[in-house]
Amino acid sequence: MSTHARPLAVWLAAASDSQLAALFEAHGVRTDSSWSDFFDAAEALLEPASIERMLPRLTLSEATALRRAVDSAAGGIGDPTDASTDGSSALIALALLRPDGIPSPPVVDAVMTRAVLPGVTAVAAAPASEIAEAHAAERAFTSVAALADLLMMARETPLALLTSGNLAAGEKRRLADAGLPVDIMDALIALAGDASLVTTTHRQLRTTSLGDTWLRLTASERWTRLAEAFRRALPRGLHTASGGWLPVPLWEHQHPWDPSWPERCAAIRDRARILGLIAEGDSEPAWAVPIREGHAPDVSALQRLLPAEVDRIFLQNDLSAIAPGPLAPALDVRLRAIAARESAAQASSYRFTAESVSHALASGETASSILDFLAQLSLTGIPQPLEYLVTQTAQRHGLVRVFAEAGSGRTRVSSADDTLLDAMGVDQSLRPLGLSRDAAGLTSRVGRDTVYWALTDARYPATIVGADGQPEVVDRNPAPAAAEASAASYEALIARLRAHQGPDADAAWLDRELEAAVRAKAVLLVEVGMPDGSTRELLLEASGLGGGRLRGRDRAADVERTLPVRSIRSARVFDPSLPPPTTASP
Repeated sequence: MSTHARPLAVWLAAASDSQLAALFEAHGVRTDSSWSDFFDAAEALLEPASIERMLPRLTLSEATALRRAVDSAAGGIGDPTDASTDGSSALIALALLRPDGIPSPPVVDAVMTRAVLPGVTAVAAAPASEIAEAHAAERAFTSVAALADLLMMARETPLALLTSGNLAAGEKRRLADAGLPVDIMDALIALAGDASLVTTTHRQLRTTSLGDTWLRLTASERWTRLAEAFRRALPRGLHTASGGWLPVPLWEHQHPWDPSWPERCAAIRDRARILGLIAEGDSEPAWAVPIREGHAPDVSALQRLLPAEVDRIFLQNDLSAIAPGPLAPALDVRLRAIAARESAAQASSYRFTAESVSHALASGETASSILDFLAQLSLTGIPQPLEYLVTQTAQRHGLVRVFAEAGSGRTRVSSADDTLLDAMGVDQSLRPLGLSRDAAGLTSRVGRDTVYWALTDARYPATIVGADGQPEVVDRNPAPAAAEASAASYEALIARLRAHQGPDADAAWLDRELEAAVRAKAVLLVEVGMPDGSTRELLLEASGLGGGRLRGRDRAADVERTLPVRSIRSARVFDPSLPPPTTASP
């Protein structure tokens, strides 16, 4: 039993539930910890491994305050009891300083092995030049557009990830083939994760429902969401009291005891740079100032440097479409559900195919909804070849119907075209479905949705039919809800600790000291209160504890003694370097 754990145990018992939860979360305490009482908690929090885990998380101001307190305690320099300034109160809340501002021996030992902290001079962010601002705005525009393309691809087919969380090499090749800037994709994914636009499950990256909503926002609104999420996700050491962040030149010093901080800091700077929050030479564009100061974003300065969005396109006889500028995001998202985009630039081109129109029909569009949308969007009307493609594809769509048979639950495939049924029955790509032909069509033991998507991938005009006989729209990769940040719940742990909190902390601590001594068969220096009010010290080899009595051999008298615990004023492990007590035997 370590005596320095007792002040912390007393502080823990007096702390509020919210203070305890914050402390446990900061130390990474498991919610199912086996601690029985606050003494267990105090000893665990002061274990060297727990302290070593905590020190890298300290900010520069906290580390400086702790180092000052440790140096004062070790060398007697200054006043280590001043816990009101320089981050000391935060260190008390993190159990790295006692309530009196003095570090416990395990903390002193851990801090003394750390490097001396550097002196950091306060600097102000330098304003960016006009040219640097223009470059930053271009990067922001390119990055937001690239992230939108990434989310569109992940919405159609989840992207494979490595165990590190980065994109797999095959996915990067696919993105490169689509003309996306692969070198910033991992940083964009991190930004999207901060904004809950994507989620990762089973090493796959998927677009969330929030990501779907984000795709339909204007370019400036998209950027604002990302910038606000970036600010929220910054580490503690970079935040300011106003809710903003420190000037970028100060970032590299803010977690001095974290060996991984240089790499993390560089990654954060990269994200800020591709978002246009940092310009050349770590200078600051005008639109970054309000965000850094903790205010709501003001994108007016950024908008002036972004290309204007358009809401009209040119439809051409060769089944292509050209947008004379960046198409408004909501229109772009819907158009890309109908046509495949061929090139991405300030003037983008799209191409309509039977496959792209079929995809739109499978997603819930109809021939009339497609033509109405294109008529509103087009500056040149709807060319006859395009209208013909849409109507003919719509007529063919649904020629193959997939549904679950009411009685057996087997999947049935029917069609008015026997030739199609025969073709599906012998199609080698559909062999895993085990399609069996009967008079009414084809049947399979495979699930309805799996059969439907297999037929769709094989380019058969399939549609899913519900129990009511009406076509259903089925999303192959439905957008999951954005994962909410759920803080660890320590309610049960805190309740258990409080349930074992007795009214007499001194008595509880003495019981633990005696139990530990008996288990270790330690020699105790015991102070005993006598009936006449006097006290005596006994050197006792502890051998048992039970029934409110401590048993052990009195070394001075060489006899076995049994002492009532209530009569013991104090007990501590005897230090052999000190002379034994010379009191007479009682």
